[in-house]
Amino acid sequence: MKECIFETENLVYSYSTKQAKPSLDNVSVEIHKGVRTAILGANGAGKSTLFYHFNGIFKPVSGTVKYMGKPLEYTREALTELRNDISVVVQNPDEQIFSATVEEDIAFGPMNMGMERDEIERRIQESLFKVGMEEYRERPTIQLSYGQRKRVALAGALAISPKVLILDEPTAGLDPQMSQEVIELVEQLCEAGTTVIISTHDVDLAYAWAEEIHVLIHGDLVYSGEPEPFFDDHEKVAMTGLVMPHTFSVNSSVQRICGREVAPYPRTNSQILCKMLPEGSRIGKIRLVPVEDSLPDVPAEGLPTGIYGAITRRLFRAAGREPDYHFNAIEYCLMDAVGGKDSVLFCDAPMKDRVLEVIGRMEAFGKKVEVVM
Repeated sequence: MKECIFETENLVYSYSTKQAKPSLDNVSVEIHKGVRTAILGANGAGKSTLFYHFNGIFKPVSGTVKYMGKPLEYTREALTELRNDISVVVQNPDEQIFSATVEEDIAFGPMNMGMERDEIERRIQESLFKVGMEEYRERPTIQLSYGQRKRVALAGALAISPKVLILDEPTAGLDPQMSQEVIELVEQLCEAGTTVIISTHDVDLAYAWAEEIHVLIHGDLVYSGEPEPFFDDHEKVAMTGLVMPHTFSVNSSVQRICGREVAPYPRTNSQILCKMLPEGSRIGKIRLVPVEDSLPDVPAEGLPTGIYGAITRRLFRAAGREPDYHFNAIEYCLMDAVGGKDSVLFCDAPMKDRVLEVIGRMEAFGKKVEVVM
């Protein structure tokens, strides 16, 4: 049985007593520990309002919010303790960054927690490394681009080593490459034991990433569960102001045209293509190279090379090595495999099991991709 990390019971919240309808109207939802969770809904659905109840910024008009099975207490001491566990990164970084320099902004959370200077220093360095902003440590925050400020806001949230990380529209305003980098970091946090919740109206992101989704419309919770049943209900999807994810739509159309079963439902392009391959097609191999504190001397032998993970990325950069696939490397290597090509994938050693899990999913779509270690 899944353990609840957050639970709301008949949660009602209004920004004003003059509102005809509450911003959250009798919302009862369970967020499970360690489960990749997305809150979906069009703009104004109530996603951010729900998030601000999880860290006690908002207090319900009625109903209950529970964290780890206990109702929230709204005393200063209780809320301070709660916010030591929970980090929220808002959509607009300018609402979150207040300090003059990058390092000062990241140090704010650890300092408020009363950490020693040496520990604060360690956390600044570690957080900047995770978001790829080490060289910007002393930079005035006002000189940063929007995407850089978004990374600094994320680094500040990571600096308190939260048990729960809540991301409001994490890829909004980012270019595609930076979006992939953020999702890669989120994956690493999940594997390290952090419960990550994202709010988004990007259905492609939510469908590819989330294990559970919760869908809001005008403050009402209309769906909770795995993504596939929701997106298979076209009327409900349209009612919420959302659209079907690209991969879901393509799979449904192609399989029905061919008179085949729509299930299993692919979530990535490589899974769709795998499902369409004719019998007897050659499937390429992926050579997986786990990386710890140095780059193994593994000759690529002219094969396409991908990198996955912050440690691997840093070591490649330090060595002046240029991979073929900088981001979304697992998917690119899988696409090569589906096309009959071999490839090499370097990954952070702690992410090895996650990589093997993703590659292993291909078997459900008709083809097994062999991994060579």
